[in-house]
Parts: sequence; structure tokens; C-alpha cells
Amino acid sequence: HHPGSAMAKTLNRWCPIQDDVEAYMKETLAKRIMVIDGAMGTVIQQYKLQEEDFRATASFAGDDKWNDDRFKDHEKDLKGNNDLLSLTRPDVINEIHQRYFAAGADFCETNTFSGTTVAQADYALEHLVYEINYKSAKLAKMAAMQVEKDTGIRKFVAGAIGPTNRTLSISPKVENAAFRNITFKELVTAYKEQTHALVEGGCDLIFVETIFDTLNAKAALFALDEYYEEYGIKTSQMPVVISGTIVDMSGRTLSGQTTEAFWVSVRHAQPICVGLNCALGPDQMRPFMTRLSNCATCFTHAYPNAGLPNAMGGYDLSPADMAPKLRQWAMDGLVNMVGGCCGTTPDHIKAIADAVKDVKPSRTIPEHPNHMRLSGLEDLTLTPDSVFQNIGERCNVAGSIRFKKLIVANDWGKAAEIAQKQVEDGAQLLDINFDDGMLDGEDCMRKFCNLIATEPEIAKIPMVVDSSKFHICVAGLECLQGKCIVNSISLKVGEAEFKSQAKLIKRYGAAVIVMAFDEEGQAADCEAKVRICQRAYKMLVEEVNFNPVDIVFDLNILTICTGLEEHNNYGVDFIKATKIIKDTCPGAKISGGLSNLSFSFRGLEVIREAMHSVFLYHAIKNGMDMAIVNAGNLPIYDDIEPELREMCEAAVLNTSGEATEKLLERAEQEKERIAAIKAGGGDGGAKKAAAEWRSAPVKERLIHALLKGIDEFIEADTEEARNDKDAYPA
Repeated sequence: HHPGSAMAKTLNRWCPIQDDVEAYMKETLAKRIMVIDGAMGTVIQQYKLQEEDFRATASFAGDDKWNDDRFKDHEKDLKGNNDLLSLTRPDVINEIHQRYFAAGADFCETNTFSGTTVAQADYALEHLVYEINYKSAKLAKMAAMQVEKDTGIRKFVAGAIGPTNRTLSISPKVENAAFRNITFKELVTAYKEQTHALVEGGCDLIFVETIFDTLNAKAALFALDEYYEEYGIKTSQMPVVISGTIVDMSGRTLSGQTTEAFWVSVRHAQPICVGLNCALGPDQMRPFMTRLSNCATCFTHAYPNAGLPNAMGGYDLSPADMAPKLRQWAMDGLVNMVGGCCGTTPDHIKAIADAVKDVKPSRTIPEHPNHMRLSGLEDLTLTPDSVFQNIGERCNVAGSIRFKKLIVANDWGKAAEIAQKQVEDGAQLLDINFDDGMLDGEDCMRKFCNLIATEPEIAKIPMVVDSSKFHICVAGLECLQGKCIVNSISLKVGEAEFKSQAKLIKRYGAAVIVMAFDEEGQAADCEAKVRICQRAYKMLVEEVNFNPVDIVFDLNILTICTGLEEHNNYGVDFIKATKIIKDTCPGAKISGGLSNLSFSFRGLEVIREAMHSVFLYHAIKNGMDMAIVNAGNLPIYDDIEPELREMCEAAVLNTSGEATEKLLERAEQEKERIAAIKAGGGDGGAKKAAAEWRSAPVKERLIHALLKGIDEFIEADTEEARNDKDAYPA
């Protein structure tokens, strides 16, 4: 951010921005537990307001025109639209803030939980969003200033950004899982409007809260990042607090993420504090708070409900019930800030503030090493010791005829089954690509990502959104709540465009695959691969401030055994470059699309898979981290028939002039074998092997079936074992 630069737009704020909010919070949180206010709605109920209160004219603090009579004939019922009371009953809202501050709250949240055009549409009041947020922030700030004057203790106003009444990860139509009633861009616009009004109205920090759907939160964080840059605001002046909601004892958000996956998905926003609020009482929330506290590398907070709702929809935990629980959390080092959500009042906050007053903060912020962390519904951490990651390749219209046919035929359900099969076959990530002249790539990407987002068996793993067109990758990012990888960007578009794409990917909170490609073209030999990747790495890390562990280089796996001598070294070039780049670009990962290597042998899967396995064996030794593969189809290096393995070694490592010749001869034999099977000769060898394992003792058959993932005979074999009292005495 460049505050004060000619680029920055000017804020029209009635009170100055405080430059030291983050510094003050860090200093204070080292000494004591800070306190957040309680529920707004619960306390509003104490005032027994009626429909006319929501339509009232109001003057406040010397402003006779605070609100005129514009609502007197409004066609919709307005009771229940609590944010509107900032216009019609400013006295009540200001008094509630004063009561919370006086009770000991350090932070009061603005009365803007539904302060977006999206949520106000229910009341046909979208046009008032700026005014509602501006005046809500102003009322809270006036209360803060008043109490600060009376007590000499600093008080802060948190601009409250709620989840809206729509979700980006869940379909409102049971019969159409890919349907959404709002888009990411629409939400970004709505959140940005809300932010602008909150900031001009006087807030000191921002709370993105009650996050049921992480994708909604990512839209809010995207909006904040964009807004701060436009207006030259630094997070040190106006920090961001993120508050998620775990909806039940499964420990997941409404959109299905675990606590850890939620953190991985939002940590790119570098919040000063992350925590949980709403949905649960302290007893139910504690295990999830523990998990968040263990993984979040920033301060943590909790503002639970006053227990679970009773039969009447009320909340039963009294101030005396609730305060000792939160004191215990503070003492156990789970939280740095505490407060209350539904069912809590200024009495609760006073009891909580008193209970934590003398607690010395004991939470140590975990120092996790800087590793690549990705997420779907669950989190995935890639450490230097991690196993090789298979990125499933079959959801790619360019690589799978079957997948493309299903998409062209509009059979999305069957297409999703292909995705699920890859996860079952061991893909740790999934590549999705719709680059085809016959398809609207952007529309397909949206539809497919929205569809699989609702399938937990697929959505649990992180996605790789893949397109040669950048806007199609973006379409994928806008439909996926987890932390994804973009595949891919490269320097072929020139430095300026490359940096702007990388910056945008960072704003979406994703990792990136960079192709070894520059303005001159594709890197084929080792020297060019290394030169281009080192240049891109330096630019991403030093100029875009991209986390090096979130950079993956695709070094172009090119086709060998084409008959052209200059292609024979492509495998060696990749394997050698892998080692040099891993040594000189700390943190970066290496990937590639495996099927290109053996393209000369298409149709001959036995040979192709052996080549792939041999190539990976050597590339992984040199540090290759992941590849786009047909998960489940890779033979283990040691299982490849020795003669074929030696041929593949010679070809991949380019150790003999005859390597290509020998493999081509082998290919001819393979073609004859396939032709014989098709002609009805049957595959003698394979049948013999199959028959052999079926005639082994039952224990060996079970072991074989488990290792090879064959479920065809499992019931009969298990039953046979169960009845074999000698082998398995009861």
C-alpha cells in the first residue's frame, strides 16, 4: 500500500484514522486479555421496540436531520431490520454501545451485521446501505469517545461485516447443486460498499464475522484488500479480525470445512486475530477453539453464545455461568480476546471482563515453519518430508476424451464421478481444465467447481484450476472456498502482466504454478528452464511479495522417443533442472504434466506407464514434488518387468543411441498383443496371472486384494476365512 501516494483516493472521514491501532493491540494483548462486546439483537429486545420505532424520524447529537420521515409509508415491514435503528433510533443504539463500553468492552461492533445491499434487499432498502453503515459507525465512535473521556481508557470501534443471507458454496435449490443465487464479484462489490461507509463513518478496525461459508469471507477479504490499496490504508492503521462459525459438533463450518481448513483458506489476509463466534455455547465450542488456537499463527478470540438455544429460542447461560468458562480458556492459553454473541448482554460482558481482568495472557502464538498449506474441506500441508503428490489429470477435456464427451453432452453428474474416482484412486489434488474451442470454458469451470463443491468426497481435497486463459482460472477461484493452486501463469505475457496476475492470485489467497516459458518461448533445455524459473522466482518473491512455498514451477515435461535426436535429452534436462531450481529457489516446488513424456506411444498404456514410473523415480530423487498424473495407474518402479524397465531407463536418461529403437520394437510387440486380445485370442499372460492369485490360500488372496485394491472377491474370501477355524481360531 502507498498511503499518501498520488494514486490513493481521498477518504471523507469525520474523525482521523488512528495510525497505531495494531501496535496498541499487540502491546496490550501481551499484557492482558482484551474484551469484545456482546449481542446487539439481544439487548435491542430489552427496549421492546415496535414497528413505528423502525420508521421513526430522529435527531441526534445536534443533527436535526439525522433521519426524516422517509419510512412512514415504506411498503415492507421493517421490524427486525435492526441495522435500520441506527437511523430511526440512534439514541438506543448509541446507548447500547455506551453500556457495553462501560461494562469493560475494549471493542464494540457496529450495528451493521446485515449492512450490505444483499441483505438489505429483503427490506427494499439497498439504496440506504452507505447511510446505515456510516451512521452506525459514527454512533459507535461517539460512544467510544464519550467513554474514553470518562474513563481514560482507549476504546475501539470494530466495523462489523456479516455473512449476508446468501452463500457462495451452497445451492439454495435441492435439485440443482451447481446453482448459486449470488456471485463472488457481486459479493465483493457489496462488501466494498459496506467497508467504504464503515471506514468513513469512523471505525478503527474491521471484523469479518460469523463466517458460515469461507468463500463469502474470502470475498469480504478480497474487497478489503482492494479497498485498502485504493485508499492507501495500511492494516497497521486498521487491522482485520476474522471470526468463523463452527455450526455443530462435527467441527465444521456450514460450508463443510474443518477448523484447520478454514484457517488455511483465510490466513492470506494476515489478520491480527482469528477466532470463533456464534452457533455454539462455551462448552460445545471449546474443542474447536483449542484446534484453532493450535494452528493459527496470530492472536485468537472467542465470543460464544450464552449456551445453546432453549425450546423458546432464548439462551440460558447467566453472566455468572459464562464468565468462569471464558476465564478458564484465557488461563489455558486458548484465547487473547473474549466476548459474547447471541443471548449475551452488558451484564455478561461485565462479568467476563471482571473474570479475565487479572489473567496474564498465557497463549503462545504457534511458530509453524513456512510450508505450503492448501485446503479443500480439509487441510493439506506439504513439507520437505511429504510424499510425492499426485494431481489427478482426468477432469481435463484436453486430456480425457471421456470427460470431454460428458461435458459436451451436459452430463455433469457423470463428470463429477470421474473426479471422485480419482480421489478414490489416491489423487491428493485435482486438476480441472475446460480449454476447448467447442466449450464456454468460463461457464464450464464455474458450473463444475460449484457442483463438486457440494460433493464432500471430492471437495475434501484442494483443487488445481487449470487454463491457458487467465480469466477462466479466476472463474474457478471464485467458486472454491479452499486454498487452491492456479495452473498456470508465465512470463510469456511479459513482466508487467505476469506480476499483475500473480498479485491477483495472491489476493484470492491461492498458490500458483508458473510455466517455464518466457517472452522468447518454451524452455526445452536445462539451462533455459533454470534461467526462466530463477527470473520468475526473484520477481514473485521480491516484487510481488509472494510466499516462496506457494510457488510451483512446471518445467515442461516434453515428449521423448520421437525419432528426432534433439528430443532425446528432454527427460534428462527436466531431471537436472529440477535439482538446480530446488537448490537455488528455496521453498519452491516442481511439477509437470506427466502424459506428455510418452506421447509417441499413445494407445500403449503398458509402455507409457512404465516410462512415467521410471521418469518419476529419477525426478523425485532430484526433488520433484508433484505431477499431473492418472492417479491409480502408475506401476511401482520395482514392479515393472525388468527388461521393459531397462529400456525405459535408457530412453528417459538418454544413455544409449538405440534406446528409441528398442522401445519402438517393444511397442510393435505390444500392438500385436493388443490386436490378439481384440481378435478374441484373449490375454493369455494376464489371465494366467489372474488365475494364479485366485488359487493361492485365502490369507494370501486377501492380502493381494488389499494391496491391489480389488474388491470383486472380497465377500466370498472374507466368508471363507471366517469359516476357516484352523487359520483363524475364534
